[in-house]
Amino acid sequence: MAETQAAKRLREYETIFLVKPDLTDDNVDKLKERVRGIVDREGGKVLRFTVWGKKKTLFPVAKQPRAIYVHASYLGGSRLVAEVERNLKNLDEVTRYISVKLADEVDPDTRPVLEDLKLAGDVEETRPGAGAERDGGFRGDSSEESASESEEESSEEA
Repeated sequence: MAETQAAKRLREYETIFLVKPDLTDDNVDKLKERVRGIVDREGGKVLRFTVWGKKKTLFPVAKQPRAIYVHASYLGGSRLVAEVERNLKNLDEVTRYISVKLADEVDPDTRPVLEDLKLAGDVEETRPGAGAERDGGFRGDSSEESASESEEESSEEA
């Protein structure tokens, strides 16, 4: 009887993987479903997928400065993690991945399956003036530009 109780206890893992930034939402959903199928096939339980959106990476990954971040939280054994990572390594769309064990001996019945989330990601590129601040420009440079713009506006009014 102790063996049946031990078999029901699983470990909790999370895997974060980076996907090429030019992938569409449908292709990201297909990747999620593939990972979900692997977890189900190996006797695990998917708790939640969270797509963090397109974010800037610290250094170029696969010659791309940005990537789509996907976070998967699931329950299973060590074989399950090895199978998930093996499949992620074989996918061309996935550039990096990392898996971390969060907890030992988790009862799957106590952990609810949560709804998948999709977050917006970074919006730095759409913000006006964000490029000038990051390029190392000085405040004096921007004030000279605004002074020349105000001179043009005053000449147009006259």
